[in-house]
Amino acid sequence: MSLAEPLLSEDPAPPGEPLASGKLLLDEPAENVTRLRIYNRAKRGALDHEILDALADTVRGLDTRCLIITGDGPVFSAGYDIGNFDNESAFAEAAEKLVAHPFHDAIEVLDAAPFPVIAGINGHAIGGGLELAVTCDIRVVARPAKLGMPPARLGLVYSHTGLRRFIEVCGVAATSELFYTARNIDAERALQIGLVGQMVERGGLEEAVLLMAGDIAAGAPLSITGNKRIIRALRAHPGGLPPELEAELVALREACFTTEDFQEGVRAFAEKRKAEWKGR
Repeated sequence: MSLAEPLLSEDPAPPGEPLASGKLLLDEPAENVTRLRIYNRAKRGALDHEILDALADTVRGLDTRCLIITGDGPVFSAGYDIGNFDNESAFAEAAEKLVAHPFHDAIEVLDAAPFPVIAGINGHAIGGGLELAVTCDIRVVARPAKLGMPPARLGLVYSHTGLRRFIEVCGVAATSELFYTARNIDAERALQIGLVGQMVERGGLEEAVLLMAGDIAAGAPLSITGNKRIIRALRAHPGGLPPELEAELVALREACFTTEDFQEGVRAFAEKRKAEWKGR
């Protein structure tokens, strides 16, 4: 739910192809790097059906080596937009449909992306906006952003899949603090509890995120997608891998030694030059 008043600004729109009636912007800020920017200024980056469906469709069809998801101005995203309903039944029905369908679908597509995803948390990330960031592989936050989960202030029992993501990222104790107190925490505290991996000043966010994305995009694509596949499998089976899945992952690793990219990587390292990856 969006918990903030509309954000109005005279600043020009950032660059990018408009999606979702202009509330989502798509661009390529560097070679093999794609960026999606939440640009819903009237609702402080709130996530509605149109934005979430466009995000899912776009991520599903991307051919990139790294994806950046960021917001606009002082807000990353104020969360789900389920306001402006005239009665309780309409509100409850709309809220259930939003959480059950477009938000869940967008999160699942993002989680399943074969390429690394960086959340550039440019400003406040609340509720579903914060879960969107937590679903990304890497999180960089700019001061003085605030991050928080307000379910306890809304009477909402959060999804077990969403809670699991927070536990994986920052542990049971920090997840409990976020969800039980419903307090918004600052960037320093988010870094301390492991909710984000890096903190920068607001003016340095784009540079830091693009530098990281560039490093990822310059890496061997088969190595990065293969390692992400294994990390996802280990997360899904924390108690031990099923034998058939373990055999699949062993085969994935063994196959890398016969690829053109592995041979090129070894040669480039020995010759102290930049590797030219083929993705095969």
